[in-house]
Amino acid sequence: MKFRIPTNSLKILGIALCLAVLVGAWTLQGHWWPPLLNWVQQTANRSRLETADANRTDDEGGEDDGHGHDYGAEENAVELSAQAQKNIGLTTGRIELQDFKRTISVPALVTERPGKTHLHIATPMTGVITHVMIVKGEAVLPGKLLFEIRLTHEDLVQAQTNYLQTLGELDVENREIARLKSLTEGLIARKTILQREYQKDRLEALLRAQREALLLHGLTPQQVDSIAHDRKLLRKLQIFAPASHDDPGEIRLTNQSIQQTVFEANKDESHDDARRTPLVVEQLFVHKGQAVQAGDPLCVLANLSELFIEGQAFERDMDALLETANQNWTITAVRETESSEPETIPGLQLIYLDNEIDLQSRALRFYVALPNKIVRDTQDDEGHRFLAWKYKPGQRLQLRIPVEIWKEQIVLPAAAVAREGADNYVYVQHGKKLVQRPVHVKYRDPVSVVIDYDGSLFPDDVIAMSGAHEIQMELKKNAGEGAGGHAHHGHSH
Repeated sequence: MKFRIPTNSLKILGIALCLAVLVGAWTLQGHWWPPLLNWVQQTANRSRLETADANRTDDEGGEDDGHGHDYGAEENAVELSAQAQKNIGLTTGRIELQDFKRTISVPALVTERPGKTHLHIATPMTGVITHVMIVKGEAVLPGKLLFEIRLTHEDLVQAQTNYLQTLGELDVENREIARLKSLTEGLIARKTILQREYQKDRLEALLRAQREALLLHGLTPQQVDSIAHDRKLLRKLQIFAPASHDDPGEIRLTNQSIQQTVFEANKDESHDDARRTPLVVEQLFVHKGQAVQAGDPLCVLANLSELFIEGQAFERDMDALLETANQNWTITAVRETESSEPETIPGLQLIYLDNEIDLQSRALRFYVALPNKIVRDTQDDEGHRFLAWKYKPGQRLQLRIPVEIWKEQIVLPAAAVAREGADNYVYVQHGKKLVQRPVHVKYRDPVSVVIDYDGSLFPDDVIAMSGAHEIQMELKKNAGEGAGGHAHHGHSH
């Protein structure tokens, strides 16, 4: 026995399926209708232009002399000569859908990194400057000899003297004990040897205390060992450039004369980048022959390889800044230059926001990391190296802060869109001509323009990416010539 579905039921089922499809299509029309409409309009536009080309060729006997008579709307097309294209710096490119970050712009200033950019070098001991190995403005590598000081620090001299005296007394006791032990057993009382050994223990305890005193004066264990080995006082203090704030720098006490070939430990490429970062002598406070006390400043070194950009946003922008930080969106800095195009510095990271708002300006300060780079590196006849860094504290910038992301947008350079009253135009390349195309601008800033994806433009269209305003002026000029009886059919000769 076969089971059959009633005909009426099949009809009802079919109607229900059709209704479900229609309802679903109506519900999702926002996803499929705009692309379909765009495709239909774009196809119609291209068909119209191709038909116009065909008609123009037929009217002129199949030859294209560059004077079209029916180019859709003849007054909306222009052909630029090679010289004109160079004059306006014309560039073309294909339209691609891309994500766009809407931004706000705030003023900013390049600043130093507090506690990191400047390193203050001071003398740890009293003395007289005998050699100054640097000049103001010079760039030095970490490990370079900066100063040599002849010590006049009485406490240190006395501590070294006491240490040497104790060493000498300990040597005498050791020799005496060895002599007594070598004599014939019984001739010397055991009590005498014990007394000498007690004296030796006392001297060794005193020596350990004096060693610690020398270490407290700033000497290294190696330098104390050198005093014990050479039995000479250290009379000169040598101060070397540190690598960073985490590195106190090297301080050497020596009794050797200074050599003009200074120590530079960072010439070896195996050292890390931080150890090879040059430091600029921003201030120099001493000169040869000057007496200095412990703690007196000698110089200030600046590490300009990394700086901060201090932005000043309005109080109402605080939520946008927090969103940028939470989403790890990058920030772009803009610097005005002599050329018409400003310099952009993309990919910058927001470091932190101030936790208070300025009472006077009501500005919220925030800080962005700015990697720096060397743009000039020279050396004078005396071997002093001088650098010029690209970014300097005090420079003014603009920061573009992303506040939201728009997916799948037509994003063009600002120079690709010409504005005339309430209308906006781009110029689509068709053969040798540039055809005017009206567009709807959704968003505009000094750098970018977002075009509504409504069928006026289509991905893979080739358009003029620059010089749109100049092309617009040329088109209007040609239209004026045509009205006066001197039309050149949209051409620029």
